[in-house]
Amino acid sequence: MRLLALLALPLLAAAPARRPFEDRTHPSAVFNQPRHYRLFLPPAYETSANSYPVIYYFHGHSDRYTLEHYDQGADTVPKIAAFVAASDVIVVSVDGYVPRDYTGFYGGAPWDLAQDGGDFDFGAYFLELTAHIDSTLRTLTSRRHRATSGLSMGGFMSLWLSARYPGLIGSASAFNPGPEFYAGDKGRRVLWRPKDHTSSHTRTMLRLVRASGDYISQYHEETRQAYARAPGVPFEFRQDEYHRHWATSIAETFDFHVRAFANSALDNVPEVFHHASPYRNYSVWGYSVSTSGGLTYLSDVRQGGFRVTTRQWAPDGPPLAGGSITIVTPPLYAASQPYTVTDHSFATGRTERRELKADSAGRLAVTVDGAGHQIGFAGPGVGAEPPVLLPVTPKDVLRVLPARDLPLPIRIYNPRNQALTDVRVTLSSEYPTVRLLASAKTIPRLEPGAVADLSGAFQARFTSGAGDFAPARIGVQFTYDGWYNAAEKIDLLIAPEVLPAPLAVEILDGRTHTFDVFRQKGNQGGGASLKRTVTEGQGNGNGILEPGEEATIWVKLAQAHLQQQFGRSV
Repeated sequence: MRLLALLALPLLAAAPARRPFEDRTHPSAVFNQPRHYRLFLPPAYETSANSYPVIYYFHGHSDRYTLEHYDQGADTVPKIAAFVAASDVIVVSVDGYVPRDYTGFYGGAPWDLAQDGGDFDFGAYFLELTAHIDSTLRTLTSRRHRATSGLSMGGFMSLWLSARYPGLIGSASAFNPGPEFYAGDKGRRVLWRPKDHTSSHTRTMLRLVRASGDYISQYHEETRQAYARAPGVPFEFRQDEYHRHWATSIAETFDFHVRAFANSALDNVPEVFHHASPYRNYSVWGYSVSTSGGLTYLSDVRQGGFRVTTRQWAPDGPPLAGGSITIVTPPLYAASQPYTVTDHSFATGRTERRELKADSAGRLAVTVDGAGHQIGFAGPGVGAEPPVLLPVTPKDVLRVLPARDLPLPIRIYNPRNQALTDVRVTLSSEYPTVRLLASAKTIPRLEPGAVADLSGAFQARFTSGAGDFAPARIGVQFTYDGWYNAAEKIDLLIAPEVLPAPLAVEILDGRTHTFDVFRQKGNQGGGASLKRTVTEGQGNGNGILEPGEEATIWVKLAQAHLQQQFGRSV
């Protein structure tokens, strides 16, 4: 008996340890095939009846749902497993694999984000995956209990999907996120940069993590600055002293999501929201939108109305004046009752009114062109709307020159069906680079649908920064109806007094040019300069932007990196 026991000892010692994850598949209608994912379950899942929040993790370039291609499973997987082992949370590692886009290690482009892509909508797939996870596991399914996170291209996906589906995702984090990729319908893709659309994350908890030695750190800094200035976005940031393009501080970042899971305010439907989308058909917070293309922006959406604008590209693209946009509201109104729609066109400056009847569920449907409109509703159950600050620039941000007295383009619009009286407009700024020469003005009477142009009443003088455009902000406060208050803001950029000349400028109007660019060596750090030959734009190829041509403009700065900007001459 003793001999048998001794012989059994080596067999017991050789028993394999239980893996802290499971690799599973599920059917996908988007891909018309099974899709993989890696599942990390907390230890108590099998023995308790509890339900758990979920973090969806998106891998980076050339990796897969296994999270092992970069480090052979030695870093990211153990850190996620250790966090889940000590926390009441489920982590799902999503697979961005598209066979045609994987040509070998560091030749694999996940998530179908190329300009000529769009065959596989990973947003629609994410809806499939979350529905599968919620139907097969014990999960908490409210918005606050669903989070996204990811590295590099996966960090972009975390930011992109949480902006696209704000009603589904309460918190998002990103490790060294990719700064820009293409999104939208196939054949109508647009370049999407999270820093251009921060307002889509209003009331979404957001965290960015940057490695100090990351080779695209400047892009991360631009994204950080954009979110740090974004009003209404609960935002935090961490920088780790690390030399690679990598996911650092995983446990601390997942703890951020645990804090979000405890924030019950994230489950509230916002009274006011903003949203941008490159899709022709989409839904957000119960609103359904159909458009002919480009980027569609819904701003200050509330029961009393909204602003709808378009751009051919972001930032600063021109509006899509043609075509049409139809917006159907949620059932916020009295069923089958008449409402007055006030429509102010930014293109014509005219205000029109028309009667509209809510459907049997209490929804209103409005159709406008893409030139830009301020829409207001008046009728049963709708409160009186505050005065509206009209756009101060056709661009995304107002740019001003320093060291001179400048009029501020302040125009106030009355969205109501009745006149406003004694509207007091007060300007303020906490920025020492902004000196307001006049800060208050009262509008005695503003007729329904009318605009008061106060550009001559307000002036300011600005102080520039050194060598770059300096951000600043002006607050605009309204006092109306005797004692009610409303506030808006004007973001602006102050031009430097001396702007360093670029080292080189190349205009590609259909011509070809070879640049020296930096190429990272895989995801292991390091790299070298190489030649990149580019053919871009549409024109005669003489390097001069002329009427009717389209071009990309490449600017070489003293910091020795190339920045690409898009331009069009008409």
